[in-house]
Amino acid sequence: MNKYIVFDLDDTLFYEVDFLKSAYKEIAKKLVPDDNYISLYNEMLELYYKQQDVFGILASKFHSSKEVLLTLYREHFPDINLRDGVKDILNKLKDENIKMGLLTDGRSVTQRNKIKALDIENYFDKIIISEEFGSEKPDKKNYNVFLEPGYEFFYIADNPKKDFITPNLLGWKTIMIEDNEGKKIHAIPNILQEKYNAEKTVSWQYFYALIE
Repeated sequence: MNKYIVFDLDDTLFYEVDFLKSAYKEIAKKLVPDDNYISLYNEMLELYYKQQDVFGILASKFHSSKEVLLTLYREHFPDINLRDGVKDILNKLKDENIKMGLLTDGRSVTQRNKIKALDIENYFDKIIISEEFGSEKPDKKNYNVFLEPGYEFFYIADNPKKDFITPNLLGWKTIMIEDNEGKKIHAIPNILQEKYNAEKTVSWQYFYALIE
């Protein structure tokens, strides 16, 4: 049977924290002239890791609007890269004419900018972004849009709180990509009901063996 492999984006193909750092740097450059932005950028990261209201603090300090800062965050064109090994895997799948899709939650402009920055748009037969589509994971509609007869379906993602429950119910193969660098933004719960878990958990370097 032919394979159809659908990927999540954030913290799966790339690390979302790299988007955050890219946005913080862009915002710091707009708020502070010349190379002095670096100290502000580091201050923002420190506030983030302390779970402080970064944009609220910046808005007060620089007499700006929190909403303006959030818009800069969401709409900047990011400096981000794919996780190690992902480009080679996508190229190998494309060379073998395996169908691929992308299913991600988020705002259209934000997710489209990420996809363009990563230069991965041309790998996918379908790209579903929640704001454009009108619903979010784990809604079945977001997965059903990929269904075609004659295919075995895989969903590759990172967050068991919402990623795997629906494809598990649909009979898809589910694979969770490990965070072997400790960089994921969202913490993974220690205990979840079995229906939320992926069938397999693997790092990208061993991914290909699971779909052969």
